This record gives sequence, C-alpha cells and structure tokens, in this order.
Amino acid sequence: MESSGGSVTGLDVTASGHERLRIDVTVAATSTAHADEIVDELRGIEGVTVGKVSDRTFLMHLGGKIEMASKHPIRNRDDLSMIYTPGVARVCMAIAENPEDARRLTIKRNSVAVVTDGSAVLGLGNIGPKAALPVMEGKAALFKRFAGIDAWPICLDTQDSDAIVEIVKAIAPGFAGINLEDISAPRCFEIEARLREALDIPVFHDDQHGTAIVVLAALTNALRVVDKNIGDVRVVMSGAGAAGTAILKLLLAAGCQARRRRRHPWRRPLRP
Repeated sequence: MESSGGSVTGLDVTASGHERLRIDVTVAATSTAHADEIVDELRGIEGVTVGKVSDRTFLMHLGGKIEMASKHPIRNRDDLSMIYTPGVARVCMAIAENPEDARRLTIKRNSVAVVTDGSAVLGLGNIGPKAALPVMEGKAALFKRFAGIDAWPICLDTQDSDAIVEIVKAIAPGFAGINLEDISAPRCFEIEARLREALDIPVFHDDQHGTAIVVLAALTNALRVVDKNIGDVRVVMSGAGAAGTAILKLLLAAGCQARRRRRHPWRRPLRP
C-alpha cells in the first residue's frame, strides 16, 4: 500500500482464526483514483482477499449528518399530555391571541431555514436540489456547532425566482431567519431583495454577505498588522459575481475609496 503512495494510519484485527485473519486497514489516499489503485494492488497480493471497501467521508454522510432531538423526555402519559394533546392546545390559543408569543413559546426564535435551489453548489455548479442536500446539512451542522442555532435544510425543486420567493414567504412563519445558499447569480440578487422587502425576519445570502464579512474581517486584521487605514490602501477585485459584488459594497461601506481608473498617456480616444 505504501509502495503505491498510500499512508497506513490504522490496523485493527476484527476477527481471527486458525486459517484466516481479518484486518481493518485504514489508508490515507490523495484522491479517489489513488484509493482505487491501492485497492487493486491489495487484490493482487497472493492470499489476500479484499472484502468491503469504504470511504470514511461517505461513511460520515451515511444516513445524513443531522437529526431532530426532543428537548424534553417523554417518560409517561403526563409528559405526553403536556408536550402534545391536550396541553399543547392552551399554548396554541395563547399564540393565536398574541402571535408575538411564537418566538417565546416555540422553536421559531432559534430556527433558521437554509434554502437552496441547487443552482450554484460550491464549485460544482448547477447539480440540483438533491445533490445540494449534503451541503445544506453541513451548513445546518455548522449553525448548531458554532452558534447553537437549529437550522433546517430546505432544498427546493424549482429554479424559478418567483416560485422560490413565494415558497420562502410561505414557510417563513416557522423561522427566525432565512439563509439563502448556493443560488446562482444574478437571480440570487433579485430573490434576496424581494424576500428582504416582504419578510419581517432577517434574510441572509451566505454567498454574498457571509463571504463579504469574512473578507472584511481578514482585511481589517491585516491592516492592523501593517498599521494602515482601509481608506489608504488599493483594493483590486477580480470578478463581479454574487460574492465579488457584495464584497465590493461592504468594503466601500467600510471606508475603501472608489477611484476612477487613470487613463494612460498613450491611450487616446479614437478619431472618427
């Protein structure tokens, strides 16, 4: 295995007998193709039988990466009567009389919808809503791990901007915020703007604002190291997609100066 460039990181004997020894071998490879080469080499060794081959990344995603868990145990009939019927009816009527209580008496106040149409997933492009689901699960896991927020993947089987806006408006009552994710430009600008106008909860487009916030934070820290002001440095932007446009807007708001491009002396207007 190591002769093929793999790195053995674990050897575990899982079964042993008089004639056979079963070993679970963990090998680090550089790519899927490299892993296939290592497996082929193992199969070529006399007396070795390769059983099941697993990719630990796929194993981590097996069955999904997130789950819903109850905050209160349902131990007996009394617990059930308060968590569900008939006790829940009192809470429902209280919210009906005062809708603002939904934030206090339900999960709404700590819930975010992670919404995508699968049209611009990571660097993979338009791969659709089902293929986008592992990314949305991962984003939900990050919300929970780093902010304690319950996020729910919402993968929409439509790339019609009007339909997306209407669907998100319809599900908004159950959430305290909307996180738009991996929606292609320029549609993402329109969808975000319309939802911000229509909803009374925050609407955040990760590919725009999340990236812009990180870039501004990194630039701010770097300027502190070199003891410079943001208004005195020159920033060059390559590309004006969803992230680039939002980065530019935020940097200008933070104090970067917009300067006209100076014409070179040799560059003269063409005469008619």
